[in-house]
Amino acid sequence: MVMSSLALLCLLWLLLATAVLVKLTSKGKVLYWSQRVGRDNLLFNMPKFRSMRTDTPVVATHLLSSPDAFLTPVGKFLRTTSLDELPQLWSIWVGNMSFVGPRPALFNQDDLIELRTREGVHTLTPGLTGWAQVNGRDELPIVDKVALDKVYLQKRSMVFDLHILFLTLVKVIRRDGVSH
Repeated sequence: MVMSSLALLCLLWLLLATAVLVKLTSKGKVLYWSQRVGRDNLLFNMPKFRSMRTDTPVVATHLLSSPDAFLTPVGKFLRTTSLDELPQLWSIWVGNMSFVGPRPALFNQDDLIELRTREGVHTLTPGLTGWAQVNGRDELPIVDKVALDKVYLQKRSMVFDLHILFLTLVKVIRRDGVSH
């Protein structure tokens, strides 16, 4: 809670600037709240800056036939820089997420939810970043993501979390692993 409060305060200027950018470049709300699967498969609402048009189907982006066709004018920039993820600091602050853990699945990603439950990964609090994100992000098949989530479950520690946070910073700066 303390770290998310500090992050929210330090990044307030960036949050406000991004919100203005979203509002000025597309119709609709600035934030998109999606229903996600949290710890022990409990559902929660997770905010993101809206990077897709308001008429986009509610499915994982990789399931869209042409994801780029649904992006707002600044959507690709928000996604490649991961600025769309910043409102998730709120989810960390209220306890639905942590800084590091498996990325929260969409409520309708039954295959991912089932695999994570089978491997015990569902017992973890989902994270803003995770071991799977720094090892492939959007490019990984679900089976590989869950395998990496299981490695995190087995190896998690403060040192491992700090290592993942450092690697995340490097990946975001380099814009590695973003396919849409």
